Amino acid sequence: MQMNLEKMLAGKKILIMGVANQRSIAWAIAKAYASAGADLAFSYQNERFKGKVERLVENEIPGSLLIPCDVAEDGDLENLSAVLQDQWGVLHGIVHSLAYARKEELDGMFVNTSREGFLLAQNISAYSLTAVSKRLYPLMKKGGSIITLTFQGSERVVPNYNVMGVAKAALEASVRYLASDLGSMGIRVNAVSAGPIRTISAKGVKDFNRLLEGVEEKTPLRRLAGANEVADTALFLASDLSSAVTGTVLFADCGYHIMGA
Repeated sequence: MQMNLEKMLAGKKILIMGVANQRSIAWAIAKAYASAGADLAFSYQNERFKGKVERLVENEIPGSLLIPCDVAEDGDLENLSAVLQDQWGVLHGIVHSLAYARKEELDGMFVNTSREGFLLAQNISAYSLTAVSKRLYPLMKKGGSIITLTFQGSERVVPNYNVMGVAKAALEASVRYLASDLGSMGIRVNAVSAGPIRTISAKGVKDFNRLLEGVEEKTPLRRLAGANEVADTALFLASDLSSAVTGTVLFADCGYHIMGA
C-alpha cells in the first residue's frame, strides 16, 4: 500500500487523553497525528490541567477541541460522548494515555499496598480504558483505532513500580477483551509499550534516573526510545497501515523487552 505519510490520517477525528505538558507521550502523539492530517480533540481532568493543555494546543495545534473529563466520574464520561457527538458526530480514534497511583503505593514493598490505593490505581490506570471505550465506541461508526500506553512493569518486576505494574497488567488484558468485543465493528484496540521516558508521571517512580541508566545499557540498540518514536508507533496503529493489527502490545523500547535481565 502506498500512502502519503503527511496525509495518512487526513479526515480522521481522534481524541487524545492524558496530555499533562509538552513532555507527555500523549503530546508527542498528538503532534504526530496533527502532522498526518488528523483533527484532534483533547480531554483534560480539571481546571488545574486545562491551562497547560490549552496553551499547548493554541500554540501548536489551533482549532482542536478541548473537553473536560475526569475519567473517575461517569457524568464527565457521558458529557465527553455528548460533546463529541455534537461537534463531530463520528470518531475514528482514541489515544488513552492515563495512569495514576499514589506515590506512597509505589515505594517499599508491594505487599503493603492498601486496598484503597490498589483500587484507585486500577480505576484510573486500567478501568478507565473500558469506561471510555463503552461511551465512545458507538461514535466509531466506520471502525477505527483505540490505543493505550503501557509499560513492561506489567510483565516483569520493576523496582518502585509496584501497584502500577499490576494496573498495567490489567490494562493489557483489557486491550485483548476489548479487541474481541469491538473487532466485528471494525474497531481495533492495541497498546504501545514504551520504554522508560522522562515524563511528569515518571517523576513519581523512585530512583527513576537509575532505572534509565540500567535500561540504556541493556537495550539491543544501546539507547533509550524517544517520545517521538513512541508517537510514530502510535501513528502506525492509528493508520490503515495496521488494518490487520488488533489485541496486541507493540513494543517501542529499543528492544529492552527481549532481554533476560
